Order: sequence, then structure tokens, then C-alpha cells
Amino acid sequence: FLIPTSIAIFLLINWHQINLDRQELKKAVENLHETSEELIEQTNINYENALLINEVSQALSKELELGNIIANVADVLEKRLDYDRGLILLANPDKTRLIAKGGFGYDPDQLKKFMSSGTWFHLNKIQSKGVFVQSFHQQKPFLINDISEIKDSITRKSLDFAKILGVKSFLCCPIIYENESLGVLAVDNVQTKKPLLQRDINILTGVANQIGISINNAKLIEARFKQFQSILQVLAATTDARDPITAGHSEKVTEYAVGICNQLGLSHNYTEMIRVSSLLHDYGKMGVDDAILKKPGRLNDEEYEHIKTHAYKSKEILQRVNFEGIYKEVPEVVGAHHEKLDGSGYPDGLTDDEIPFGSKIIAVADVFEALTSKRHYRDPMMINEAFDQLVSAVGNHFDKKCVEAFINYYNKHEGQIPYIYKGDNNVWGS
Repeated sequence: FLIPTSIAIFLLINWHQINLDRQELKKAVENLHETSEELIEQTNINYENALLINEVSQALSKELELGNIIANVADVLEKRLDYDRGLILLANPDKTRLIAKGGFGYDPDQLKKFMSSGTWFHLNKIQSKGVFVQSFHQQKPFLINDISEIKDSITRKSLDFAKILGVKSFLCCPIIYENESLGVLAVDNVQTKKPLLQRDINILTGVANQIGISINNAKLIEARFKQFQSILQVLAATTDARDPITAGHSEKVTEYAVGICNQLGLSHNYTEMIRVSSLLHDYGKMGVDDAILKKPGRLNDEEYEHIKTHAYKSKEILQRVNFEGIYKEVPEVVGAHHEKLDGSGYPDGLTDDEIPFGSKIIAVADVFEALTSKRHYRDPMMINEAFDQLVSAVGNHFDKKCVEAFINYYNKHEGQIPYIYKGDNNVWGS
């Protein structure tokens, strides 16, 4: 009797142990399944976040202007992030204010009002407790799922501002580059009830870092561009300063040439190239003798041949400058601005199709400015008479489209009495 009972007890204990092992194994499998699902979910989140950061990076890498950077960021965030609204604020140059520069999800009129009125937050007031200000100074993100939680720790102005906007939950991250705070990126929910989580901080911080890099690059490029512009202005002024009579000539030619470009609807980049070429179009005159350049009477043939060398000299000098990108054509355009359609120009006697279009634009602006300004050997010509000379030389010396565009530009921006040509050609002007 004892042996069967012992066997029964052994089997019962063994069955119980097997059952426990089975339950533990089942639980382990369930935990593994849950962990796998969580891992897959987290992997998907990380993948989506990486895609977003890459998309933001790609969008920003194409832009060099700060306004376009802000607009691109707002566009990407609106399309890819699950927030009702977003706002990008940047510090002013002296870091005393945080100013709204762009955003998404707001009523268009409201956002426009923010930006036009310069919605800002003090950065230089010690007593300021605003979350945006604290995020900027402390260089850390703030996540608030209930605005009422911080009502006692922020100023009345900030609380009222939040209520006006209808903020319920929000997240803000500092925009930083090399330990320097540049601004704040903020998102919030008005209708969405889903709480903000730590992963929201991670993704927004990644976006803010990309913005910081792009803003810094834009500032560096802007600084270099300003330096480049100042050098051009000095070079142009140096050329004109050799003769008080021609002072301001290069700037006026530039104004007219840019006006022609705008009238023709040419691209921003091409117009910028023409602007630079116009400023430097006479730089070769630095190699012309003063006695000839400032001669009070008309030049003889030998003197005229000498002064004509300035076109080639301009091209030769500018070819030594490392003009790149949109400015690559500058030396060629400058060197050919005295060429004429019929081949009677200089220095190479180019004809119509051989002359760069930019040179044709500058030729019209240059001749008109020279005709209507005082020179050592003559008084300025009357405006209508100068226009008559331009129009009469269309087809031989000047391009018709350029002359017509200049007349229309001048009538709109310069002339009190519109110029109308009534000669053998069609009626010009507007």
C-alpha cells in the first residue's frame, strides 16, 4: 500500500512542478512577446525620428537665408510631427529678447500678427520666470502636460499669454550651437489629448540641434557676404574716386542694370551676378593714365586706343579673383560690356550671339549714365536725347530687349515725364 501511495505522491509532485515550469515558460514567452513588441515599436519610433531628423537636415542644407530656414523647418514639422502647433523663436543680436520668427498650426492672421508685431520675451530680466526664457538660459527642455501645474512658477504675463493661445500642454527645447543659445523651438497641443512623453523631448531636441547648425551657417555666410559686398563697394568707389567728375558712375550703372534685369524678370542669382559685374565694369581704368582719363577736351586716336584697353584690363584683373558659383561669369561679362552687336565694339569685336547677355545689359546702362552725366569735354545730355540715341542704335550697337526694358524701368522709377520714342522704329516706352 505504501509503495503505490509514494508513487502517487511523487507523480503528483512531479506534475505540479511540470505545471509550474509550464506556467513560468508561458509567462516568459508572454514577456518575450511583449518585449519584442515594445522593441519593434521603439525601433519604429527611432526609425521615424531618424527619418524626420534627416528630412529636416536635407531641407535646411539647401537654404542659406535665415527666413527660408525658418519656413522650411515649420513646413517639415507640420507635416511630420503629431503636434497641433509649433513656434520658432530666436534671440535678437544683443540677446535681450526672444522673438517669434515663424511657426505652424496657428491661425494665419494670428501667426502673422505675432511676427509683424515682434512678439517677444525678455532675456535680460533676472526676475523673468517664463518657460521659454528659462529654457533659453538653462539650455534644457521643459515638458508641461498641464499648464495649471506651473501657474505659480511663471509670471502673470506668461500665464495670460498661454491662456490667450489656448495652450493645454507644451514642450520647448533650446536651439543651441556650440554651447551658445540661439533661440527656442516650442510645440503644443490644443485639441490633441495625447500626453507628451520623454521621446517627444528626444525628437524635438534633435530637430533643435539641426536648426542651430543651420542658423550658425546662415550667419557665417551672411557675414562673409557682407564682407564681400563691402569689398566690392570699396573697389568700385576706388575706381570712381580717381576722377571727381565720374564719382558715383559705377553705382548708378549698377542701379540701371539691376533695373533692366528686374524688368526682364531675370532670376535673383543672375541679377546678383549683373549687380557685381556692374560695380566692377570699369575697374580696368585703374591702369589708364590720369592725363588721358581726366583730359578736359576730346581724346585723339592714340589716347582713345589707350583708354579702350580698360575693358580688357578689367577682364584680366577680375580673372585673377576666385569668382565661383553665380559669380563665375563676372570677368567675361565685364570684359565684353563695350562690345556692339555689329562687331564694331571692343576689345574683341564680338558680334550679337558672341556677346554675353549680361554685357548687353550693362552696355545700355553704362552708355545712358555716361550720356546724361557731365564729363570733362561736355555737359550732360538731355534725358530724351540720350534715350533717342539708345533707340536709334538698337540692332547695331544695343540689344532691343535691353533698351526697351530700360526705358520701361526708367519711366516707372526715374522719369517724371514718361519717355516715348516716335522714330522709324516702333513706338517705345510706356
